[in-house]
Amino acid sequence: MQTPLKRKLFNAFMSLHILHHAQKEAIYGSWMMEELAHHGYDVSYGTLYPLLHSLEKDGLLVKEEIIFEGKRRILYRTSPLGDQTLIELQHYIRELTGEIHEN
Repeated sequence: MQTPLKRKLFNAFMSLHILHHAQKEAIYGSWMMEELAHHGYDVSYGTLYPLLHSLEKDGLLVKEEIIFEGKRRILYRTSPLGDQTLIELQHYIRELTGEIHEN
């Protein structure tokens, strides 16, 4: 059973994954779904795309529409604010994982 708090936490972790990968290179939805599944997340398009749109609305991602193999594809990259936010959050992530691994 997924509680509202558990859902918020999973969305936060997925957002961090998205920002991490979008900082390294442009990402698109179906690739990100596969990447998240690789890390154990069971996420649907109905969860992923609102999350991508929310990150874009908050100014953390920017999108670019391209034509790839005759089809429209939307690519996402981190914005300067997204880069800065990820750097700030990495400090907290390292601190938390260090404490978790101590126990």
